[in-house]
Amino acid sequence: MTTQTLARSETRTITYGIIGCGMMGQEHLRNIALLENTAVGAIFEPDAEMRAHARQFAPNAQFVDSIEALLDAAEIDCLLIASPNFRHVEQLQQIAGKRPLPVLVEKPLFTDPEHAAAIDAFAESYPAPVWVAMEYRYMPPVAKLLEEAEAATGGVKMLTIREHRFPFLEKVGDWNRFNRYTGGTFVEKCCHFFDLMRLTLKSDPVRVMAMGGQAANHLEETYAGETPDIFDHGYVMVEFESGVRAMLELCMFAEGSRYQEEISAVGPKGKIEALVPGPGRFWPAHLGAAPVPQVIVSPREPKGPEVREIPVDPTILEAGDHNGSTFYQHRGFLELVRGERSAPEVSLQDGKWAVLMGLAAQRSMTEGRAVDLSELTGAA
Repeated sequence: MTTQTLARSETRTITYGIIGCGMMGQEHLRNIALLENTAVGAIFEPDAEMRAHARQFAPNAQFVDSIEALLDAAEIDCLLIASPNFRHVEQLQQIAGKRPLPVLVEKPLFTDPEHAAAIDAFAESYPAPVWVAMEYRYMPPVAKLLEEAEAATGGVKMLTIREHRFPFLEKVGDWNRFNRYTGGTFVEKCCHFFDLMRLTLKSDPVRVMAMGGQAANHLEETYAGETPDIFDHGYVMVEFESGVRAMLELCMFAEGSRYQEEISAVGPKGKIEALVPGPGRFWPAHLGAAPVPQVIVSPREPKGPEVREIPVDPTILEAGDHNGSTFYQHRGFLELVRGERSAPEVSLQDGKWAVLMGLAAQRSMTEGRAVDLSELTGAA
């Protein structure tokens, strides 16, 4: 597959400025490279090892020592923020104060409930579009489930999401080992799933009840004398304004699974499921070819599950760990920057709700009670 088939040719090159080029930032670089008439003009990445890796994917980019210097690069048309979670709000504010450009900002949008008001203020005054990076929406089997859920179910009445995966990987400075930097596992990791719940059910959450903890991962690790406090498993129940309820099951010591994500939506007409394998680079070679994503539609009448494989183009699949979704997300963001879309597909409000749901889940787990979303700063 050639890059000519990946994106429609355009006359003007769109140039990106990148803030943060760790593991996820490098995935973004690989996917930007698949889009025609794009370039990476400047990169701010403080870590020397990550800069060296990033140069492999953006050899013509200028590496700068600050966000201010990056924003001074005249050729930049848009920005990608892929820095650690706890930096996102301050960096958005810094950009707003100097040079507001279209932004694709990685999830989670923020990590502290006190930041919700700051995000509201930012959203009200920022003059350029901001797209929150929620890659899971764009995984081809998940996108197919979202497209067909209403027809297949007759209206979703139950939604279940299960992720059985590997433990958190190592990040620069080990920031992802501690709740104070990540917002907690159910913010850092699970904001994707809470976003999918709202999107599927077309309703906002009102109440969260959850149980979880740290059972197996990182217990023998220490960093500057501290043991990681991030959770590695849990169950979350969410009630929505519509009256529909959804459930999340997370286990981060289950990388032996054939499929990493399993999503099930059920209604009076039937059920639709999406099965998504984990990153291909983690699939053992001795097991042969990696699993192919599937969508399964199971009507109540007449009975007869229909299993459909949803293969992903190998070129796109190899550009990251998210079943090709980062490419499709970037294609949409590029259309936004070019003026071919009127608004981001994933808004700041979407990003905010996903974080608030994760914070409510963390609070429910630690306090042993149901949590109303109205308790959290900025909740509607």
